Amino acid sequence: MASTVQQALDCARARSIWLILFLLCGAQASFSQGKVQTPQQTNARIKALAQAPHPSMGEIPIGAGDMLHIDVFDVPDLSRDVRVGETGLISLPLVPRRIPVAGCTPFQLGQRIEKLLQVNGLVMHPQVSVMVKEQNSDPISVVGAVGHPVVFHELRPTSLLEVLAAAGGVSDDAGSSIIITRETGPVTACGEEDPPADPASDAKIIKIRVSDLLQSGDPVFDVPVYGGDVITVPRAGIVYVAGAVGQPGGYTLNDPGEAINTMKIIALAHGLQGTAKANDAIIFRKDKATGETKQIKVKLKKIMDRKAPDVRLYASDILYVPDSTAKRILGKAGAAALGIGTGLAIYRIP
Repeated sequence: MASTVQQALDCARARSIWLILFLLCGAQASFSQGKVQTPQQTNARIKALAQAPHPSMGEIPIGAGDMLHIDVFDVPDLSRDVRVGETGLISLPLVPRRIPVAGCTPFQLGQRIEKLLQVNGLVMHPQVSVMVKEQNSDPISVVGAVGHPVVFHELRPTSLLEVLAAAGGVSDDAGSSIIITRETGPVTACGEEDPPADPASDAKIIKIRVSDLLQSGDPVFDVPVYGGDVITVPRAGIVYVAGAVGQPGGYTLNDPGEAINTMKIIALAHGLQGTAKANDAIIFRKDKATGETKQIKVKLKKIMDRKAPDVRLYASDILYVPDSTAKRILGKAGAAALGIGTGLAIYRIP
């Protein structure tokens, strides 16, 4: 009887310690329910927000290579399809000079052509409409840890959430940030000739945290993206924890090259089970140079009691905590342990 009571007290004490560790390690709430999220939940959120109504962002500026349809009302001889040249210029019949159009919206270009037709005495009261038939200027690229990398031309003003949704959301090993690389060369205003590209010009880097984009609801994070932008989601890697823990799974690191210690990963996994052999834990780590898997013994109870230093875990590490029933299985050369991560749920750390 006394032994049973003591075991219950030990279990209660262990739960309290792991709860404290969980709070101290900063295992933060997910976007709405106070828990880490699965990538599926993250991607469902991306898709829902991308489909929500967005404030108007205006028209997309015309760029080099675009195919335009220019319609001059009641003057079919002047209505035609024209391709924007590499320098951002087009030619129209009877207009003496080529017309700079790069940087103009279709509406702005229509007004500009109306003035040119009047000034050159070609049409008394012209009514001109312009439509972009083919968007062939610089595309938007989405690469890195996404469902499927894509390259596409924007047919209308597009936001960061929309391009992420088009790329299938983030993959399991995506980090916590999204990087937008944007050229910072001279901006062509409507009616000016396209300046020559400067290969020495620097690119502007915009970094946005996934949690800010999805959690805050602030449209300032769902930035517009433009032709030529490269959207990169860095791969940060996953650390796995399996065995006698409350929530076995893979936990995505926040940044490439980041490490996480054993106490935090155990806290994220909701602590140890009562049958855990805390001092018999093992880290399985694959050597990148040789391809061999190393086994590193870890005494979690000593670490918890501050009698041993904590141990760092890196991407692709598997922390296995045996219990009293599985301890004898652990001796199988680690072959089975290498497949531990394949069937585990993946969780994103906010």
